Amino acid sequence: MVEIKKRVVNIKMFIDGEWKDAENLQTRPVINPANGEVISYAPEGTVADARAAIYAARHAFEAGVWSGISAQERASYLFKIADKIDEYAAELTELETMDNGKPLREAGFDVADAAACFRYYAGLITAPDGQTYHVADPMQAMVVREPIGVCGLIVPWNYPLLMSVWKIAPALAAGNTIVYKPSEVTPITPKKLFEILEEVGLPKGVANMVMGAGPVVGNEIASHPEVDMVSFTGGTKTGKHIMKTAADTMKKVSLELGGKSPNIIFADMDLELAVDYALFGIYAGSGQVCSAGSRILVEESVYDQFVNRFVERARKIQVGTGNDSSTEMGPLVSEQHLEKVLHYIELGKQEGATLACGGNRIVRDGLDKGYFVEPTVFIDVKQKMRIVQEEIFGPVVVIQKFKDEEEAIKLANGTVYGLAGAVFTNDGAKALRVVKKLRAGITWVNSYHPTYNEAPWGGYKQSGVGRSLGTFGLEEFQEIKQININLQVEPVGWFSN
Repeated sequence: MVEIKKRVVNIKMFIDGEWKDAENLQTRPVINPANGEVISYAPEGTVADARAAIYAARHAFEAGVWSGISAQERASYLFKIADKIDEYAAELTELETMDNGKPLREAGFDVADAAACFRYYAGLITAPDGQTYHVADPMQAMVVREPIGVCGLIVPWNYPLLMSVWKIAPALAAGNTIVYKPSEVTPITPKKLFEILEEVGLPKGVANMVMGAGPVVGNEIASHPEVDMVSFTGGTKTGKHIMKTAADTMKKVSLELGGKSPNIIFADMDLELAVDYALFGIYAGSGQVCSAGSRILVEESVYDQFVNRFVERARKIQVGTGNDSSTEMGPLVSEQHLEKVLHYIELGKQEGATLACGGNRIVRDGLDKGYFVEPTVFIDVKQKMRIVQEEIFGPVVVIQKFKDEEEAIKLANGTVYGLAGAVFTNDGAKALRVVKKLRAGITWVNSYHPTYNEAPWGGYKQSGVGRSLGTFGLEEFQEIKQININLQVEPVGWFSN
């Protein structure tokens, strides 16, 4: 057991280079999901607070204190931020576990990846970009990439630090100023991240953090005419609302939304390996992962064998508090989310699915005050069931059977989502055939979950619009400008007089 100091974190918003309470001084409690205890209070931001952050970002952008400096100078700041994340890695890891509930080993990976993300974009923006064209004399044509302006960044609670960095690093790298809203459920690690931004000396007004409820603060960010772009990660329903709201001011919108991702297991794959990866695909992060393999599709000849082994191992998963080194799966993030997941489990029973294991809140071994749910497996499901079609976002998986490739692909693509998917087979040609037919933006062959700062992240269909990470993630935060230069200025001669 790793002792995490019981602390009350003094949380404030960061607007125009200053730490501030909410304009109306209201706060909301921040709860440790492992024990239900209040660990801090966060400002309950208002429309006025959101506007103050937006105006600060607009002023800083127009003044050119960030967009006007060289890419090399911006890169130097990003490298310093990465170094500070490394310096505070132990503290950030503890805060992430307190904030979200995930095991320390998961939080540690997130912290390391956050530093790597800043370094990636620091290096990327000093690489050559832009284009020139050989056009008819005497013209010279070129294309340059410029910052969009003020970017509103709204992040979820499942990766409080990492999801923040996936947006903040490329937005700043591109030369934008930002108005950032963390989830009201998990504001502790983001607060530490903004302390780091302040510590490295980021110019005043470049990075602003405003807290509060999505319908208040988030809606203001999405609707305000001084915000040029909004980037949101979260639920599909909220994403649709943001897209509609942003349309009134013709903002650029980037959305990374829900998923109901298929994990396809063919009979020729080693069963133990398939089970091992499938367990990781759904139960890592307590299933609170947008790309989780929440639908396992198994070829019928090995279906029963797979289910028996999967259930046997799922029952042995060590569920506990994040600071316990033996914990393999932590709690859900909040009581509200716990109730949502338990509702879906009851719904699955009512729909006629067979509960093969799990399905209960865990109240044993001192976990009764936290938000813990057993690893849960449903079998005998039908494609139209809500537990098959809708994102549960918890440690709940459905296992379906298929006869052949054609049926596997039909089932896999049979939801409104298209974020991720995987294929497990020893037949390389089969793997490529199936992956190419998956309507998903992120795919794996004989693996699940690993992703890289260098590669794009995002989905098809109702799983979102645009991409994070890689060169694509930087381009999301840039405008493209065409420049045409006349190298021989003479009268056009179009009109006779």
